[in-house]
Amino acid sequence: MRDILVAVLFLAVPLALVLAARHWRWARAIGPVVLAYAAGMLLGLSGLLPAAAEPMRNTMTEASLALALPLLMFGIDLRAWRHLAGPALKGMALAVVAVTLVAMLMFLVTSGNADMRAQLTGLAIGMYTGGLANLGAVKLALGVPDARYLMFATVDTVVGALYLLFMLTLAPRFFRRLLPSPAGQTGHSLAGKELAPTGSTLFRGGLALVAAGLCVGLAVVIAPLVPFGNKDVWTILLITSFGLLGGQIRFLRENPAASALGMYLIYVFSFAVAAGLNLAGLAGVEMQVVAFVVIVTFGALFLHALLCRVFRVDADSFMITSVAAIMSPAFVPMVVRALGNDRVLMSGIAAGLLGFAIGNYLAIGVALSLAGLGG
Repeated sequence: MRDILVAVLFLAVPLALVLAARHWRWARAIGPVVLAYAAGMLLGLSGLLPAAAEPMRNTMTEASLALALPLLMFGIDLRAWRHLAGPALKGMALAVVAVTLVAMLMFLVTSGNADMRAQLTGLAIGMYTGGLANLGAVKLALGVPDARYLMFATVDTVVGALYLLFMLTLAPRFFRRLLPSPAGQTGHSLAGKELAPTGSTLFRGGLALVAAGLCVGLAVVIAPLVPFGNKDVWTILLITSFGLLGGQIRFLRENPAASALGMYLIYVFSFAVAAGLNLAGLAGVEMQVVAFVVIVTFGALFLHALLCRVFRVDADSFMITSVAAIMSPAFVPMVVRALGNDRVLMSGIAAGLLGFAIGNYLAIGVALSLAGLGG
């Protein structure tokens, strides 16, 4: 019964926020994504969510994202991606360069044990080019102590929340002034897709949800059978691929209920992720860990922006690749929603998956090289 109530909570709050955005001007101006993330942070920091609810929170996080990805992919025009893949891939390459340079600079300017600084450098590069899955792989490869790993992950949760709120609210206007304008948008946008729950919409949404469930099910079955690579990465790759294939079916591609349902699930995902924020783990944190996370996160963001200005990468491609690198591809749809430019959705996720692929190799190689140099 407890798990059912927790699941209902994680489904009901985002729905209430969608309705609020539809009926109240202030909520519409802020947007459901930001409201969902802020509400989740408040729930997590309040301590009202019991520890026993954590397994269900994790389940809701994973399930909502897994189903949202194919639902959003169903509406993507493959021909539009062909034209935007170049800017996104260039933006991702510059993001990786920015993260690596700032992390290596932190190794050089901080003091203390070289092995510890190399470990923090490796954790930072792995986390901010690939995501949490890469962070765990780097921990195992470098033999990072559990306490330091958990400290890094906890600080990153807080700093990442601040970074994401900035990217969802102030960043679009700021960086669109700093960087070249993005290309024109396609005929549809993720903004404004919350549809009234008519009988026809519910039926079409139900069919789209079944199709998305089939995409997820196939990916979960096939991913462990791939003889190389990380299973989680393959799962995301396969879900994305099956979603794109589903988009070649006209009913799914032209089904407005699919994108509306996909965005609702992104709100559920946002709320569930933010609800995991817990400041209790910050007690006794090493300031060097805080410095690494804060400086690499925001230092890489602004170095990345500078590089994109030099190499003429447009503002929207910069923002989605920054989020794909620093937060992971899972957060790209949230930023696409804030930007109102769905043309960059697919290329942003594709570029982020490239970061997944190279993050482990880059992080481990740099960390071992720096540890060997000492200093």
